[in-house]
Amino acid sequence: MEQITQYCKSVLNNLDCYRKTIPLEIALGAAGVLIIILILVQSIRFVRKRKMTGGKEPGFKPAVAEEDSDVASEESYIEPEAVADQEFVTVKETKIPEPDRKIVEEPEPEGFFSRLKSGLSKTRNTFSTGLDRIFSGSRKIDDDLLEEIEELLITSDVGVQTTMSLMEKLVENTSDISNADSLKQKLRAEILSVIQKGQVRKEKKILAGPEVIMVVGVNGVGKTTTIGKLSARFKEQGKKVLIVAADTFRAAAGEQLAIWAEKSGAQIVRHRDGADPAAVAYDGLEAAIARGMDVVLVDTAGRLHTKVNLMEELKKIRRTIAKKLPDAPHEILMVLDATTGQNALTQAKLFHDAIGLTSIAMTKLDGTAKGGIVIGICDALQVPLDYIGVGEKIDDLQEFQPEQFVEALF
Repeated sequence: MEQITQYCKSVLNNLDCYRKTIPLEIALGAAGVLIIILILVQSIRFVRKRKMTGGKEPGFKPAVAEEDSDVASEESYIEPEAVADQEFVTVKETKIPEPDRKIVEEPEPEGFFSRLKSGLSKTRNTFSTGLDRIFSGSRKIDDDLLEEIEELLITSDVGVQTTMSLMEKLVENTSDISNADSLKQKLRAEILSVIQKGQVRKEKKILAGPEVIMVVGVNGVGKTTTIGKLSARFKEQGKKVLIVAADTFRAAAGEQLAIWAEKSGAQIVRHRDGADPAAVAYDGLEAAIARGMDVVLVDTAGRLHTKVNLMEELKKIRRTIAKKLPDAPHEILMVLDATTGQNALTQAKLFHDAIGLTSIAMTKLDGTAKGGIVIGICDALQVPLDYIGVGEKIDDLQEFQPEQFVEALF
């Protein structure tokens, strides 16, 4: 401690010596600089305060404006009782307007006609737009115009024979056609007439046992999917449905039908792959009768991996079903793919000549611009078109309504 004390005394003595040796002018200059710095600091602080108080000095009070009579206003005290006796004007509360809100309406359930019209959009764009183009510029009905209409119908897969028949009807009534709208109306009427002629059905008999529907068609047309959707439709009608997996040649056909049976709530009868399809059909009918089924859907092969002719195999299945249940099968439904165009018509003719079709289901109409094949098939085969499909959903397979189809086509 003594050493520290002595050191501090020596430092103070040195500082005192330095103070005495500094000239007076330097000391005054340093003091002046310090004063200037202090003044600048105070000025800055003052300016900041004025900005914060809105340009008013602390403690500033605005002067009270005098009235025109030059009488200074005096503050007065009002008793609470006097306030209670005063009459007040009721001021309506002003509501702040809320920002505009767009009311989002829940979309209505999409009906089948909407889906049908959407599914036929490709065909309608080709067909209806083509007619508008042909009649552009107020053209008159002449041979050149009729040829363009004929070409449009053929390229829409209506078919040559059906197209010629429609053109004959148009030529007979050219005096009534003056523009595209009148042509559309005439074509609409003629096409509807052609389709309705092909929709003639035989009267259904009262069945003692289950209704047997034998489903045929080449591979890849959507036969298995159609059977699943039909099964769901019948189940919705409260019927007991049995699916018979008689397509034992195509790999995984039975597994796919089993999945559809589970989805729709139907029962299924299936054998091992490669088993005799006729034997599977026979066992399926026995099971349907024993279980009291209402509808039996029999799947069949669309292509064979052996030398056996497909049509002969289908005839064999048909005979086997008839042996077990007289008058069966009650329906032979062929599934056609609309995207194949005229090939679908060729297939239908071959199957019809071999086993006698009673109804048709047309699938994949939403995937083609040549939906005119529906018109050609109805005209050429004279076999009722029972179902059409315009999508992959289970309810996208619906009963065919000629009026709805023609309306959606135009």
